[in-house]
Amino acid sequence: MQKRKPTQADVARLAGVSQTTVSYILNNRPVNIPEETRQRVVAAMDSLGYIPNRAARTLRTNETHTIACIIPEITNPFFYPAVRGIQDVAEAHDYDLVVYNSDLSAAKEHKLIRSVQYSHVDGLIGFFVHLTAADFQPLLNQGIAVVKSELGYVDYRDLPLDTIYVDNIRAASAVVTYLIEQGHRRIAMLGGSAATPRDFRIRGYRQALMENDIPLDEALIVGGEFTVEDGYTKMKGLLELDNRPTAVFGANDLLAIGALRAIKDAGLRVPVDVAVMGFDNILAAQLISPQLSTVEHFPQLLGERAATMLFERLNGTAPKHGRNLELPFELVFRETT
Repeated sequence: MQKRKPTQADVARLAGVSQTTVSYILNNRPVNIPEETRQRVVAAMDSLGYIPNRAARTLRTNETHTIACIIPEITNPFFYPAVRGIQDVAEAHDYDLVVYNSDLSAAKEHKLIRSVQYSHVDGLIGFFVHLTAADFQPLLNQGIAVVKSELGYVDYRDLPLDTIYVDNIRAASAVVTYLIEQGHRRIAMLGGSAATPRDFRIRGYRQALMENDIPLDEALIVGGEFTVEDGYTKMKGLLELDNRPTAVFGANDLLAIGALRAIKDAGLRVPVDVAVMGFDNILAAQLISPQLSTVEHFPQLLGERAATMLFERLNGTAPKHGRNLELPFELVFRETT
């Protein structure tokens, strides 16, 4: 016969307390319960193998104790520490985390927003490329808290929609300015796909050239996907130009790593013949040879801060209007520059 699952009443009997006390402890209610009593209840739960019924708690409190996270590319190493930061904060609040992958697709982003809405999670943290503030209105109307990662400052002050961002334009401009200060005038840009963050980082690239009176050569800006393979292919094409670049800036580290391979295969030296900088400071940037110069923008900190903002809104301590939190970045100089 199947063994009967232990109940809150069983826990209460074994711990010698009321079922109400067990309920208060399970739901972290702000009541004055002695620590000795709390430990006795926890020990009783462990002894009985009691597992709280989250579905029942959801019906009682209208809270699922689950948050969702939507990321563009689950294979991109940048997002690993970001999701880890979110998960650490979620676990500290006794919440579960569900992660979705959008593949940089507008259709998938819209579909996932609907999935989040129908699954009745309590909150959402998202790294979106295509969605606008209006797309989140149904979630906000439903009482689902939302924190949106942006590539620059965006004002959603009229909505309870929080944003967290690194100034990608300023970061990209800082990269190109540094390369110019190193004496480079033919600086190529591996821009990735035709959606953000390409747009913001190319704007920073253009801005640095303009501020240093260097003419823009559109032939030096090439697109593609944010992959090592595309970085390799596009860099090969740049090296075939009559007046090839002496430096290249990859809109992410994967593109820059692909560029490094292409430069090596062409028999050129890095950084003597071509200097290379990336963006993201993924773990591989310091494991390859030569080690990649890049931009650090602290993805785990981003995840932690985004989740903290989300829980501030869930527990009612956030203001009614949307908030904007800017995070730092720094240039990391290694062997490729």
